Amino acid sequence: MGEVVLASWFRLKYPHVALGALASSAPILYFDAITPQNGYLSIVTKDFREASETCYQTILKSWSEIDKVASEPHAQYNHPPSYPVTMVCSGIDGAPSEIDILSKIFAGVVAYFGNSSCYVNGPRNISETIEGWSWQRCSEMVIPIGCSNDTMFPPDPFNLSSYTEQCNSEYGVPPRPHWVTTYFGGHVHIDSLL
Repeated sequence: MGEVVLASWFRLKYPHVALGALASSAPILYFDAITPQNGYLSIVTKDFREASETCYQTILKSWSEIDKVASEPHAQYNHPPSYPVTMVCSGIDGAPSEIDILSKIFAGVVAYFGNSSCYVNGPRNISETIEGWSWQRCSEMVIPIGCSNDTMFPPDPFNLSSYTEQCNSEYGVPPRPHWVTTYFGGHVHIDSLL
């Protein structure tokens, strides 16, 4: 999030000082439920569906199969210059129609990563930055991103009670879901900031 969020918050908190701020990808409207919790995943779903209806349908139907073999599904969005969604969907769409769903998903993986004898999703080293961000998300920057039934992803609604339990268990701090909008603002009509 970094600088773009800070610039936006500076504009919100000090509109008499800053004439404007641009945050093209910062989730500033997710705080305090200003934006629907599934906003981002709805856009990702729309990108996939526009790239290919059959690809979208295959992914929509694949989650129960994926749940059998993986614990953390991830998604990409269709950004230039590589257009990963288009690449994955072309692999899925190009797979023989008689093969099973996971084989079609694998065809999408091959289309994106290339043909290999082994695909490894190795461990990541967790840096102090990542750990600090995790603590900050618990202590003051609660971003209620979740997912309902209207995307191609499995439903996973944001639940403040379980989030609070996790934060208390992991860091011993209760979340402050309203801190960002109380301190910086956020419920201001966007026209007043333009």
